[in-house]
Amino acid sequence: MPTSPAKAKRLLRQGKATVAKRTPFTIRLNYETGETVQNVVLGVDTGYKTVGLSAITEKRELFSSEVELRTDIIKLLSEKRQYRRTRRNRLWYRQARFLNRVKFKKQGWLAPSVEHKLNEHVKAVEIVKSILPVSSIVVVVAAFDIQKIKNPEISGAEYQNGEQTGFWNVREYVLYRDNHACQHCGGKSKDKILNVHHIEGRQTGGDRPDNLITLCEKCHGDYHKGKIELKIKKSKGFKAETVMSILRWKIVERLRELGNVVNVTYGYLTKSSRIALKLDKSHANDAFCIAGGDRQEKLDYSYFIKFVRKCNRSLFKANLLKGGKKKVNTIKEVFGFKRWDKVLFGKVECFIYGLRSSGRFDIRRLTGEKINASVKHTNLRLMERFKTWRIAFPPPAKAGGLHAIIL
Repeated sequence: MPTSPAKAKRLLRQGKATVAKRTPFTIRLNYETGETVQNVVLGVDTGYKTVGLSAITEKRELFSSEVELRTDIIKLLSEKRQYRRTRRNRLWYRQARFLNRVKFKKQGWLAPSVEHKLNEHVKAVEIVKSILPVSSIVVVVAAFDIQKIKNPEISGAEYQNGEQTGFWNVREYVLYRDNHACQHCGGKSKDKILNVHHIEGRQTGGDRPDNLITLCEKCHGDYHKGKIELKIKKSKGFKAETVMSILRWKIVERLRELGNVVNVTYGYLTKSSRIALKLDKSHANDAFCIAGGDRQEKLDYSYFIKFVRKCNRSLFKANLLKGGKKKVNTIKEVFGFKRWDKVLFGKVECFIYGLRSSGRFDIRRLTGEKINASVKHTNLRLMERFKTWRIAFPPPAKAGGLHAIIL
């Protein structure tokens, strides 16, 4: 469990522990303590591009991170299809075959791009489980509860938290439906505060989604002052939200198949909890609320994790150089360094984004911030080898009380 840097340093000097991971700094004890570990709840804020993770106990938050998922799968699959078709036309021709892959599409089959995102969510959870004894996982499965919208009379413990709790569900759906944008000015007022406006009065029109519209604070005020008239647009329905809901339930099923204790929650409950705790909007803070965070001591920093491509199997570029020469596609290794290796440049921890055969590399932070576009390899010191996921700690200025994690 988490301990202070001083105690971790003392255990290492005495030979009672060894370093297991550098980021986050994790040590493994060399002796049995006979103590039981604390219950750790992991909150997972699922998403298309970013995933929030937060592991908490009854007293404090132990781990917080935001995971950036890959968004290049569809593009790479299209390139692969193009190369395959070109190769077949150039080398040989076979008769067209149709429906030859139907037998492989079993029940529960997902498109490769969706399957990859499912695997990335599961892998993100496994990263946390490799350093903390996670006892249960809470996953947000939707931004709102469609059952609750269709049947407002539905009851349950999660709906008995006050008169406005049920309205948060409908409100969140309306914001999603309207793409979090004012439906009058389209964001021209630059007012970031959004309100859900009742087209017809609440007493007569009720809280039905078709009676609600998203307006910014300025337009909402101008409407009630009689300065503007609203142009109502039709609802876009549940199509996009349904797709995300399917993926999220698949994540829950996959985690349960792996033997995890998984509970579910909804985004509107998370949002109302985050606002009650006065936390800024972020995936890490949402994950804290999803895990059940309330009065726990919260970390004032979070790790940044990014999934990257493992390798590029294409040996040559598609387009030929002058004279019909093929250009090598990717340099795999130069002077012992590979792409995405974590290196130390002076006192700055960064990653190799680009390799050159001359030994000069493009180094950046994990977020993409440029450090040096052409640094010589002799000025770099290797810290961590390449992995399909990379993890970085925030700059010291943003880091609060640092701690070590004991396995």
